[in-house]
Amino acid sequence: MSSFQSAPGTVLITGTTSGVGLYATKALIDLGWKVITANRSPLRAEEAALQLGLPIRSPNQLQHIHMDLSDLDSVRVSVEKLLQSLEEPLDALVCNAAVYMPRLVRPKWSPQGYELSMATNHFGHFLLIQLLLENLSNSKRPVWKGRSWGVEPSRLVMLGTVTANYEELGGKIPIPAPADLGDLLGFKKGFSKPICMANGKRFKPGKAYKDSKLCNMITIQELHRRFKDSSIVFSSLYPGCVAKTKLFRNTPKIFQWLFPLFQRFITGGFVSETLAGKRVAQVVSFPEFGRSGVHWSWGNRQKKNREQFSQQLSTRITDPETAKGVWDLTTKLIEKSK
Repeated sequence: MSSFQSAPGTVLITGTTSGVGLYATKALIDLGWKVITANRSPLRAEEAALQLGLPIRSPNQLQHIHMDLSDLDSVRVSVEKLLQSLEEPLDALVCNAAVYMPRLVRPKWSPQGYELSMATNHFGHFLLIQLLLENLSNSKRPVWKGRSWGVEPSRLVMLGTVTANYEELGGKIPIPAPADLGDLLGFKKGFSKPICMANGKRFKPGKAYKDSKLCNMITIQELHRRFKDSSIVFSSLYPGCVAKTKLFRNTPKIFQWLFPLFQRFITGGFVSETLAGKRVAQVVSFPEFGRSGVHWSWGNRQKKNREQFSQQLSTRITDPETAKGVWDLTTKLIEKSK
């Protein structure tokens, strides 16, 4: 651990009604952070927080705002209201929310006409980031450097997954298909009905989720390339396999029963929501995670006191040409939605 000590700040985190986001909220509050949660239902977020014993209606510790990431208009309105209400700049943004609907036969569509998992997981977060970059760059979170105080760079953290990284076993599993954006044909053709996949091919719900998470991780790498001289640290993380979470609520019941057992006793990759939440809080808060462009991981096999490391990423994530294409085409689609 570093001898540097950072003061807590203010963080916005998406998707906190359950799972990793909820437990990251608790871990951040335990570290002294003020947490602003963004969800489709602030009431559900408040109820979930109450069940964990977190403060209710305490604006200095925890605040809940409405934001539907699948609706780009909602993201714009919510951010405008948030920026008007903030007394100080945000010190961190955690892009955590995700939808996973592997049993769909036909795609669902966002209010702007985009396939729902890509719209929520990628387009909504991409727009949120664009709208908050300037605010994040104004963060002045203090850090004690042993002899004097300095300023800790703000953090922009994205939840990644092994299923989007071809360098890891989970990224090579062919069911339903590995994450692969192809030549971005779906993006180039406008990604609206009937086009529902990044590669322009037929709908595969599980792959749609994987592709959206691949876009998340590509976005972090492209942010690092474009703004490497800024005062923001861009990183993603995989906290371990959180096999018992509501992310899997749309999977078959037998999968929900067997998957945690498989991860706990066969792969050794299982981590609890509590531990995953603490790891997210560490990446947000601790000085040793202050390296931009890193994908932090604790590995596929969870061992006691295992330390974090920088996980190698596949060229599907790091390729600059692909990343530029995803960035430019996503920007056009978002602009078109105004």
